[in-house]
Amino acid sequence: MTPRPYATAVQAAGALALLLPPDDAAAQSPDALLDRIDALLLAGGADIDPASYGAKPHPETKGTWPERDRFELALAHRALERDMPVLGICRGMELLNVALGGTLVQHLPDVLGTNDHRKVPGAFGDHEVRLEPGSLAARAVGAERATVKSHHHQGLDELGDGLRASGWSVPDDLVEAVELPDRRFTLGVLWHAEQDERSKVIAALVEAASVGVGAQ
Repeated sequence: MTPRPYATAVQAAGALALLLPPDDAAAQSPDALLDRIDALLLAGGADIDPASYGAKPHPETKGTWPERDRFELALAHRALERDMPVLGICRGMELLNVALGGTLVQHLPDVLGTNDHRKVPGAFGDHEVRLEPGSLAARAVGAERATVKSHHHQGLDELGDGLRASGWSVPDDLVEAVELPDRRFTLGVLWHAEQDERSKVIAALVEAASVGVGAQ
């Protein structure tokens, strides 16, 4: 299962949404699934198992699902190798970072001193982000500043190989967007773009996928 707004946003952008359930057999041969899609969206959800990035679990790291981690990491690795369009949302951005050798801050209040990014568990809050001018993140959003929907208690620590930070929350400067400049479309956003009907981020992924289809 996945929250319906992901599929709704993909469909609203003119694409077909295909849900890929975790499967250890498929993780061994990710091309069997990637051959059937034109882009990969790594959705939000439970905390990533800290063992995936060589850390011990924090007391607030809960609900991990190693099977999902293995599956999505395999898909992410292979999709990046194939230069497929990839978008990571919230957990998906964190997973993209881990796939590239990065690490996570397991509980942001320990670092920031506040719960501003998850003020009410189970409810999305609004905050502002600033985006690097000319970046993929700014082009996908359609602006250099935006108000976004947020609900997370983790974030990026060390950036993965090749990843560049291109968005930050206001006013605490937490990294909110990352991208791979040497890929045609690899973007991670820490906010929940699928929860905002005005957001253009998922439509940007679909556009990148359609360009790839046209080139085949």
